Amino acid sequence: MRKSVTQDMAYRQSLMKYAEKYGVSRTSRKYNRSRSYIYFWKKRWDESVESLACQSRRPHIHSNQHTEGELKLIRDMRRRDPQLGLEDLWHRLKLRSYTHRPESLFRVMYKLGCSRRRRRRLTH
Repeated sequence: MRKSVTQDMAYRQSLMKYAEKYGVSRTSRKYNRSRSYIYFWKKRWDESVESLACQSRRPHIHSNQHTEGELKLIRDMRRRDPQLGLEDLWHRLKLRSYTHRPESLFRVMYKLGCSRRRRRRLTH
């Protein structure tokens, strides 16, 4: 699957070709861009337009995310006692080496689909 070339990528491609021919300082003056901007893209450029695409800044991992073992523990305890309240569940998890805060537990339970939602009463 090939990405489409955006206007920004085409602009950067022309900028890189000009910088290659005339140098960074002259390119900086012509395109009204800082030299550090040009050096940044020049470092990434490998003669292809695809190398000039913006890359995600999102981290691939999070240091405090729940491990698979913790998620399994939450699912198992919730399955054993579905009527257990959030604080009681969190306390029992803490006794079994769970290290996160109750807010994190609630958020993960909601993502897993384990949390009980309160039903609204219909008053007619």
